[in-house]
Amino acid sequence: MMDKELAPARTRHDRRRTLIGLLFLATAGGLSVYSVFLRPTYSGASLDVAEAHRQARDGSVLLIDIRRPDEWERTGIPDGAHAIDMRRPDFSGALLAAAGHDRARAIALICARGVRSAKLGERLTAAGFENVLNVPEGMLGSSAGPGWLALGLPVQHHAGHSE
Repeated sequence: MMDKELAPARTRHDRRRTLIGLLFLATAGGLSVYSVFLRPTYSGASLDVAEAHRQARDGSVLLIDIRRPDEWERTGIPDGAHAIDMRRPDFSGALLAAAGHDRARAIALICARGVRSAKLGERLTAAGFENVLNVPEGMLGSSAGPGWLALGLPVQHHAGHSE
């Protein structure tokens, strides 16, 4: 008699566990679909973070950290990078000034995980910048690699302003 009384409770518990498992799989699957199919791609060239750092240090590329100031404060800015928030209304002008008004200057964009830099790279190329590179690993890592911070590459403290 007790088994019959417990059966509906077990069934509800089993259903709940099944629904939670399905929800987890759907979420994980959705993230996988996003990273494989919906993740923005950049049609131009890209650099891994170690190469971006090397080229920024030797001056062959202008490395631009396009993240927000609160992100710069949390993680610092990549060593050798210029911090220019991509949301600035005058972003293109600030970027052009940092590039010495040379639209052909090699410019590498870095963000947190390579999503914003890919999108912005496409827009800048369409706007006439001739040599835009993406750093798809970003600061925090992505499917492209572990990222700037995980590799222990140097960062500069954010001084509270962008260029």
